[in-house]
Amino acid sequence: MGRDDGRVHRIDTSGTKELESPTSRKSQDHHARFIEAIRWELDDEMELVEDRLRNWSRARLLAHGVSLFDLKARSAGWMYGMRLLRLSMEKGGAMPSHRFKHGDIVLLSRNEPLGRQAVEGVVARRSRNHIVLAMNDLPKGHRQGIWRIDRGANRIAHDRMRDALNAFLGDEKATTLTGLLLGQGRDIEQSASVDHGIKGGKRSELKDESDLNLTQNEALNAATTRRLTLIQGPPGTGKTHTAVRILRRWSLEGNAPILAVAESNVAVDNLLQGLLSIGVDAVRLGQPVKVRESLREATLDARMERHRLQKDLKAIIDLNENLARKISGLKGKEKGLAHKDLKRGWGEARRIEQQMKEDILNTATVICATCIGSGHNILDGRRFPRVLIDEATQATEPATLIPIVRGCRQLVLVGDHRQLPPTVISRRAEEGGLGVSLFDRMRGLGVHSIMLKKQYRMHPIISQFPSMQYYDDALINGVKAEERPAPAGLIWPDFDRPVAFLPIEGGEVVSEDGHSRANPAEASWVVRILSMLLEPGDLNTTDIGVITPYNGQVRAILDLLEQSGGTTLGDRWHGIEVRSVDGYQGREKEVIILSTVRSNPEGEIGFLDDSRRLNVAITRAKRGLIVIGDQNTLRNQRDWDFWLTWAQERSLLAWHLLHM
Repeated sequence: MGRDDGRVHRIDTSGTKELESPTSRKSQDHHARFIEAIRWELDDEMELVEDRLRNWSRARLLAHGVSLFDLKARSAGWMYGMRLLRLSMEKGGAMPSHRFKHGDIVLLSRNEPLGRQAVEGVVARRSRNHIVLAMNDLPKGHRQGIWRIDRGANRIAHDRMRDALNAFLGDEKATTLTGLLLGQGRDIEQSASVDHGIKGGKRSELKDESDLNLTQNEALNAATTRRLTLIQGPPGTGKTHTAVRILRRWSLEGNAPILAVAESNVAVDNLLQGLLSIGVDAVRLGQPVKVRESLREATLDARMERHRLQKDLKAIIDLNENLARKISGLKGKEKGLAHKDLKRGWGEARRIEQQMKEDILNTATVICATCIGSGHNILDGRRFPRVLIDEATQATEPATLIPIVRGCRQLVLVGDHRQLPPTVISRRAEEGGLGVSLFDRMRGLGVHSIMLKKQYRMHPIISQFPSMQYYDDALINGVKAEERPAPAGLIWPDFDRPVAFLPIEGGEVVSEDGHSRANPAEASWVVRILSMLLEPGDLNTTDIGVITPYNGQVRAILDLLEQSGGTTLGDRWHGIEVRSVDGYQGREKEVIILSTVRSNPEGEIGFLDDSRRLNVAITRAKRGLIVIGDQNTLRNQRDWDFWLTWAQERSLLAWHLLHM
């Protein structure tokens, strides 16, 4: 059964525990195990969604932020062939606090989200007073009456993972890496280091590049020849920068199409941005609404609009639409002939559209997509001997197989097993192996991973603890303390070492949804510290991030910000990002405020009991880190106890702020 506690779950394959002794899996066993696991994941997700939509009260849905009611709808134009629908409150004013964000798939309905009339849409943008959805067509009568939106389940992901597993088992041409990935053979590392054997093109010379450091160059050169390369990228070590250079070197060989994927849209966009910035021709698959606005011109849809055949396509569509309007007034043979002409016209439009897509994909050097997005049928029939997967430790193994079974002969997995693992909803799917990434499993089988060691993000004092605790004290600081000056607005315990722990006892409550947690006392301190940090003017709102492990606290902090100045364009707090820890992996800010929430006499820490979540939370900041929490509660978890002892030994506890 899925767990209904109001939180997104990350699987505990724990950074402090080693994986169980790895054994080679026969392909049938591998297939059966994961087919069952992804079915459990879908079934439990569907059960959660259906239970929520059938049985939860309106008040509970609103408290969880997973539904919005009493919405009026208006057309808001077009975006690359998709219709935009603007939703706002029927009576005007601000929307209730909610969890809908850019790129989310939602169900739009009158009042039956599980009914046949429900329409799927994607959140294109949001503000305090409205949400804009992108959809294939506007619902009939959209301007009349009221609407609701709800979060739904993602069946497409399951179907594409299932198809990839079937291909991995049954199609010998799917990938030449099957035996290696199943762990067959006596020496897995030796098997991984074998030359990829891709024919044709110009072989790149193994040499160091001036814009990469020692370990980045080691990773680049390994990825040039090996058929499987694992690259571990601790926080701030430039894993995306390195991945982009690998893709560029591959592209210079010119002998094979390249597929670059990642688990999230944000990470795919980062790869795309890096490729475009160094002149590599890359095309982004996926709905433009899910792509960063500054990169939408690189999407397949946008390139089609600029294609030389676009005028021909538009002319045919206009002719078809004019003919369709006239048909109702025709009779007999004339009407039949018109229908034939219309059918032929739409067929010609589809042919031209397909030719445009083929032209763009055929000439692109690198195709970028999410793991799930790479399973789109637009790529069917295409072979990608070279595949690079970023965020590989956050993707489930079946998800990573989707790009691999498109003909992969050379594979690079980039990730960090000391940060967050795959997100899995179903406990039984987790226990069935879905929570262990392919990166982690191959590492456990003995494939050597190259760790990037020089970090360029954090002030040296911020990087000190994670380096000691999670990376065997191997991280090297690529920035000096003077390059990361302490922000002036806060009276730091030590201005030369901008880390502060603010000890707050009490305040933990069950949030409005009845399951997540919040801490109003900590939320109030978050707002006070934000005011302090912004007062001198050396920081903008966009420089500061607020992180908390609980969605209930995310909503509590956002509510306080709304009440004390607002968060939309032009408001006092516009630009302040408040997210869960899980939503911040791969991100960075000048200053991070971390609200830990838990404070109770029983010492229960719940969601905080994951060393990798702590690692992610304290490594997002460049110039300053402020942690708010109850040390008596936090010390019940080993890594938190170590961090608090580390902070105490360096006199970084900010008792003085409590008396200001």
